[in-house]
Amino acid sequence: MPALDDSAGAFHPSGRPYRFTILAFVALLTFGSYFAYDIIGAVAPSLVEQLGASRGTVGTLYTMYSVAAILSVLVGGILIDRLGTRLASMIFSVLVLTGALIVAYADSIPLLFLGRFVFGAGSEPLIVAQMAMVSRWFKGKELAFAFGVTLTVSRLGTLFSFNTGELIAERYGGVHASLVAAVAFCLLSLMANIVYVWMDRRGERLLRLKEAGPGEKLVLRDIRSFGPAFWYVTLLCVTFYSAIFPFTALSTDFFVDKWGVARVAESGGGFLRQVFGNFLHMTRTAGGLSSIVIFASMVCAPFAGHLVDRIGRRASLMILGSLLLIPAHLVMGLTKFYPVAPMILLGVAFVLIPAAMWPSIPLLVRKETVGTAYGLMTMIQNIGLALFPALNGALRDSTRSYTASQIMFACLGLFGLVFALLLRRADRSRGRVLENP
Repeated sequence: MPALDDSAGAFHPSGRPYRFTILAFVALLTFGSYFAYDIIGAVAPSLVEQLGASRGTVGTLYTMYSVAAILSVLVGGILIDRLGTRLASMIFSVLVLTGALIVAYADSIPLLFLGRFVFGAGSEPLIVAQMAMVSRWFKGKELAFAFGVTLTVSRLGTLFSFNTGELIAERYGGVHASLVAAVAFCLLSLMANIVYVWMDRRGERLLRLKEAGPGEKLVLRDIRSFGPAFWYVTLLCVTFYSAIFPFTALSTDFFVDKWGVARVAESGGGFLRQVFGNFLHMTRTAGGLSSIVIFASMVCAPFAGHLVDRIGRRASLMILGSLLLIPAHLVMGLTKFYPVAPMILLGVAFVLIPAAMWPSIPLLVRKETVGTAYGLMTMIQNIGLALFPALNGALRDSTRSYTASQIMFACLGLFGLVFALLLRRADRSRGRVLENP
């Protein structure tokens, strides 16, 4: 087989084919970790039955991930700085795979907790490394498109997790099979990282590229310069994500428990045909209902981002999104109304708020402190994601229903609405920078 021509040709690192091939492997970098993150929630009903775990235990598995994520925000950016993106990302990928392996083969609850902690310690900084990789190859070119592709592929991992987790467990011998599938996808992501490392090293040699730095490095001395508007956005971030992800951590069990929704769609044929059936009948399965939020984001997020760029109104959109959380959770908690419409409302909120919130940060802080702002915001966000999954499970175990949990999530939406209103008031005193296009 002839050697690749390093000096010319369609696959030279300076060309678009090379760049977009790198994008494909970088996008796959977190597919496995997103699948593995949500597989616990996807198979929660079977996990409770087959392992005898309480709902509080299932929620705490998410808590252990977020505790590790809080710590990793402090050290992840430093590792990328010291070791370089390639080596640091390989360490993070190995931690992700190791954590998934421990979870899959754990024979006790403490080992499950350890596995999720190790998994979280690798998964969150891997996302930061992924952002640095995309910026390295697409800055000044198709950067927004490249970020959109990586986010879409990552969230495909969540979509597949919720829509195939119970099916894998049913067909291949229980929850263990679903957790092993998560290991397989994490291994696939590790292999994608290996290919990226080879391609990046070759591109660096031929194009004399400089090493990319982390996108969300936390520098403590920068925090003193942040004004009230930044803190309102950060508090909104905590309340919003705490009303979404801790809810979906046990939403599959919620839908089975309250409405008796099927775990898998009724369809004959082989495994792939049943997978297709689950996606086709997404609103009729518990996992499918849970994935509506992510599906809405995947389909609509690019359009929402374009809308925000054109019309501005960032604070107003955050108000609207927070407002939608309240009736969505209350309807599911207090009525027997089938949860498709409330889940669609949550999906709309999950499109509107992130599309307006994350791009607001560069408008609220100095250019030199943007990385610190994102790092701090992510760390505080994970404090909420560490607290509320365990609280959700504990409330379910103590009350024998999810009514109290849904009221809690609606209250988070109410607090988010207050912070969004305070943000708009603060923005007016700054010249309406968030409301302008």
